[in-house]
Amino acid sequence: MSDRPAPLRVIVADDQASVREGLVLLLGLLPDIDVVASAADGEEAIRLVAEHAPDAILLDLHMPVLDGIETTRQLTEQYPGVAIVVLTTYADDTSVIAALGAGARSYLTKDADRADIAFALRSATTGLAVLDPVVQANLVAAAARATRAPEVARRLPDELPDGLTRREAEILGMMAQGMANPDIASRLYLSAHTIKSHINRIFAKTGSPDRAAAVRYARDHHLG
Repeated sequence: MSDRPAPLRVIVADDQASVREGLVLLLGLLPDIDVVASAADGEEAIRLVAEHAPDAILLDLHMPVLDGIETTRQLTEQYPGVAIVVLTTYADDTSVIAALGAGARSYLTKDADRADIAFALRSATTGLAVLDPVVQANLVAAAARATRAPEVARRLPDELPDGLTRREAEILGMMAQGMANPDIASRLYLSAHTIKSHINRIFAKTGSPDRAAAVRYARDHHLG
């Protein structure tokens, strides 16, 4: 019997067929990695993880049907034993922090070579994080900006109206200050999808049909 460990079982998820097929071929050439399936969107990725029970998944962030951030969040909740490695073209701090916050263990850009990707997959299955150097630099810069950024939450009243959570009130206050969704996402290190979900709940709780009405509500209740 061979003492060689079993190959790492991996799923590849990327909406671009050429990229997905290239990654499958590239990783399939490695003797200690077995690509068991590939997915074109987040929902398919979750289904294939349930079907194949891989050790790790190599996941793009910007995919149709279900984006990479929400896919990561659902995989982390439903299959915590599966290591998630993000491989994407986006290295901005908002995307990175959203992905890591959702449960990704490692984050690489598509400039990474086969050896880098394989190392990140193996490391992630042992609980170690691997970050692309550009990603690390952006995180350091984001941390520096955060120390200078004003915190809206500190100015919120102790009691919030209409069942608003402090996060929702914080976002509402930023809306009242004229901040657009991407700016709010960047400030709070959340994905654009998450910010949109919060705003939809804000509209429902405050009875606001649109953003302008929500801003008026914020000002009337001293939240902006």
